[in-house]
Amino acid sequence: MRLTCPICGERDRREFYYKGDAIELDRPNQDAGLAAWDDYLHNRDNSAGEIRDLWHHAAGCGAWLIVTRNTLTHAVSRCELVEKDTR
Repeated sequence: MRLTCPICGERDRREFYYKGDAIELDRPNQDAGLAAWDDYLHNRDNSAGEIRDLWHHAAGCGAWLIVTRNTLTHAVSRCELVEKDTR
C-alpha cells in the first residue's frame, strides 16, 4: 500500500505507523465498571467499506495524517494532515 503524505508525497506504507481509528471514541466515566473499560480498550467495529485511520509518518517528516481508505478494496482515497483543535 502507498500513502501520499501532503508534505513528502507518495511513500511506501512502511514509512508510516498505524495508530488506530481517527474517530472520537466515547470514553467511559472514571467510575465506570470493568466491563465498560474493557469494551472501550479492546473492542472495535470491524467495518467493511470506507474508514478513517490515524497514521504517523515516522520515517519521514513526522506528520500525523488521517487516511481515508476502503477495507474491502484497500484503495486509499484521501490523506490529510491532522489539524490542531484551537478552541
